Amino acid sequence: MPDKSIAIVGATGAVGRAMLSILTERDFPVGELRLMASARSAGQKIETVWGEVEVEDLSIADPSGIDIALFSAGGGRSREYAPAFADVGAVVIDNSSAFRMDDRVPLVVAGINDHAAATNEGIIANPNCTTMTMLMGVAPLHRAAGLKRMVASSYQAVSGSGKTGVDELSRQTRLLQADEAALNDGTWVDPGGDVYARPIAFNVLPLIGTADPHGYTDEELKLLNETRKILEAPAIEAESTCVRVPVVTGHGTSVALWFERPVAPEEAVRLINEAPGVQVWLDKVPTPLDAAGTDDVLVGRIRPTLDGTGGLNIWTVGDNLRKGAALNAVQIAELLI
Repeated sequence: MPDKSIAIVGATGAVGRAMLSILTERDFPVGELRLMASARSAGQKIETVWGEVEVEDLSIADPSGIDIALFSAGGGRSREYAPAFADVGAVVIDNSSAFRMDDRVPLVVAGINDHAAATNEGIIANPNCTTMTMLMGVAPLHRAAGLKRMVASSYQAVSGSGKTGVDELSRQTRLLQADEAALNDGTWVDPGGDVYARPIAFNVLPLIGTADPHGYTDEELKLLNETRKILEAPAIEAESTCVRVPVVTGHGTSVALWFERPVAPEEAVRLINEAPGVQVWLDKVPTPLDAAGTDDVLVGRIRPTLDGTGGLNIWTVGDNLRKGAALNAVQIAELLI
């Protein structure tokens, strides 16, 4: 395949660095590599297999000649700069929420709805990391039996909040380890965090994002709306609760599923194992530590629902920085070429 001019926008962030690593691992045909970030990071020089690359200031960078731009610079920058890249012929694969629900923009999970990538008008959206890892286990079942309803509870790692989330967990963990009595008597008060309103160390936070008047957060609504769009099934019903947990990497989701016909656990195991990018674990329960650093999403605890209607409960867990973000973006780029 011909070499391409590739740009990574947000190249110095966690996902941007993962994108660069994955391009290298997968031997992507890069003819020219350009790295872009905010003015604060501009001028840094990064060693790559394609040579030393100096980080450009996104605000003044010229996107001319770029074939594919991998964006992970936040929704505001995506809305401001992605259309300009598309206008000069680049295809933008955007990791933010800026364009996910735009009817003109395909929302693609590689291995689930590859065909949608071809319908782009210059911008393709990467789904939310939790939705994406969950659907790797759910989509094979939907294709076979038609998903009608799901109830999902997510357990999301702090790296989903970026490096600051990881730093906050580390700092609070050290403080609490020095005052272990506070874990039992409820007297410990965090001196203040930059990311979470409540302590995350040795704790769980059952609120991610901003709540609407009904009490559902934007993170929870993404699970419903993005699932419908990716699976091309607008009638799917869903309930969701998103929880932040003191885990560094790896988003897990417990999801109960009901279909147009009963699905036995044995059939579910076969269907999921036949799908690309996902593994069923029967001998032990997959955890975030198992998923961290791996490309495949792991599925376990496949069992029938207790209501006797032929539904299923499954557990999915995946690396939120890889399949949940950077890997999927690179896989979409591979679809384009």
